Amino acid sequence: MNQEELERLIEINPSIMMGKPVIKGTRITVELILERFAAGETYDDLQVSFPNLTRRQIQAAFLFATLTLKGDSVYPIAI
Repeated sequence: MNQEELERLIEINPSIMMGKPVIKGTRITVELILERFAAGETYDDLQVSFPNLTRRQIQAAFLFATLTLKGDSVYPIAI
């Protein structure tokens, strides 16, 4: 997936979900997709919950999160 396709699939708009990144044309946040996968849901589970959500849109959410975390910031975790 290239940057152009990613921008067609993910949007950040201050008037939608308080500016959180969402699947374009929906109110489904990247955060929600990541949370549900972390809880053990699959592509199929998400598509049952959100019938209009495509596998490519879900992949875009993961790519967006990956690119966001690739920055130079370090996020310490308390152990």
